[in-house]
Amino acid sequence: MRPPTSFARRPLAAVAASLVALTLAVSSHAADQDTIGFGPDPELPAPQKKSLMPTVNIAPASPWAEGEKPTAPAGFNVTAYATGLDHPRWLATLPNGDVLVAESNAPAQHDANAGIKGWVMKKVMKRAGAGVPSPDRIVLLRDSNGDGIAETRTVFIEKLHSPFGMALVGDDLYVADTDAILRFKYHAGDTRIAEPGEKFVDLPAGPINHHWTKNLIASRDGKHLYVTIGSNSNAAENGIDAERGRAAIMEVDIASGQSRLFATGLRNPNGMSWQPQSGALWTVVNERDELGNDLVPDYMTAVKDGAFYGWPYSYYGQHVDDRVKPQRADLVQSAIPPDYALGSHTASLGLTFYDAQAFPQHYWNGAFIGQHGSWNRKPRSGYKVVFVPFQDGKPSGPPEDILTGFLSPDGHARGRPVGVAVDHGGALLVADDVGNAVWRVAPASK
Repeated sequence: MRPPTSFARRPLAAVAASLVALTLAVSSHAADQDTIGFGPDPELPAPQKKSLMPTVNIAPASPWAEGEKPTAPAGFNVTAYATGLDHPRWLATLPNGDVLVAESNAPAQHDANAGIKGWVMKKVMKRAGAGVPSPDRIVLLRDSNGDGIAETRTVFIEKLHSPFGMALVGDDLYVADTDAILRFKYHAGDTRIAEPGEKFVDLPAGPINHHWTKNLIASRDGKHLYVTIGSNSNAAENGIDAERGRAAIMEVDIASGQSRLFATGLRNPNGMSWQPQSGALWTVVNERDELGNDLVPDYMTAVKDGAFYGWPYSYYGQHVDDRVKPQRADLVQSAIPPDYALGSHTASLGLTFYDAQAFPQHYWNGAFIGQHGSWNRKPRSGYKVVFVPFQDGKPSGPPEDILTGFLSPDGHARGRPVGVAVDHGGALLVADDVGNAVWRVAPASK
């Protein structure tokens, strides 16, 4: 075997081909889910040494066969609210019961100058079902007769730029593209908005746009928007200057358009939801890679105004990441640990608190989390929707599976859950961007 330095003497194409061959050696066994790195006080092992390429254990995309669907616990039914969608990522429900679906993927140009590793990762993610062009549109689904299946499907807004988050405030619909928040006029019952939106606020993007998804949520009084902005790297390898305004949740004053960073040090926040009992804003966050199978746990946390959560200098509070140079001891000292770990590399993205009453009381006020699934962990983790019970505004028990079966017995991804939302009937909706469906979970009697 040649020593590692031989890569430096070989043509770039040969190096890339060798790395692809290595990384696409996908494990054929089914995922062995475990419970390492969950809960309010997770066990954190020592970090593993960094290697040339991270562990790669993708689940190749093999979408659902006709008639197949995910599995819910006893007492619940799963139906296809809509199928044949085009990479559905995020969901929002409107006051009249209509459901908006952001059909979206990464912009064509992002992560510029990512080098061989970036090129390899794009090939890997394409095999995992993430390599499709972005449809760049929002689709409206309408279930007119209340049977849990959308009879009407229309293109609601098109010609967007990797859209993700959506929030309705009065008659204004705000949409978070990857580089800006747009504002559209909405009238109850509209099935299409043809007028172009106006740019409301610019968002960090550019040729390096590593975490491109920008989610948003409105405050309950309708005065502010909160926007998630992921980091521009795994662990600041592109330099701290590339992270200006990123790895954060931004607060935007709707009346003035002025913005500020509400919380920082959040590597890649995505889902946000208001906890019904405490009224606190919670988010789910994807943590960093390449420290081992069981580091670092993704998490959900109440978002404290002005708080710093560690990235990139430390993780899970004040555990220093010594890959980051130079360090900032002052910031590490101020870093606070998150509230609840959701397992390492689970790619927890979706979050919604259950504020309806159609589910049994056990589920009231608790959190549903869409876990998109790992690509760099053995055994695999995520690939399901979990529920965390809450009491008095805080997590009160271990996570429970609410929707599974996204991985086939031979380790292929039939689907990958992303956004989650509660519909007007109190059912749970789940966007599946590999299965190209929105699934609906409801009690068997509903």
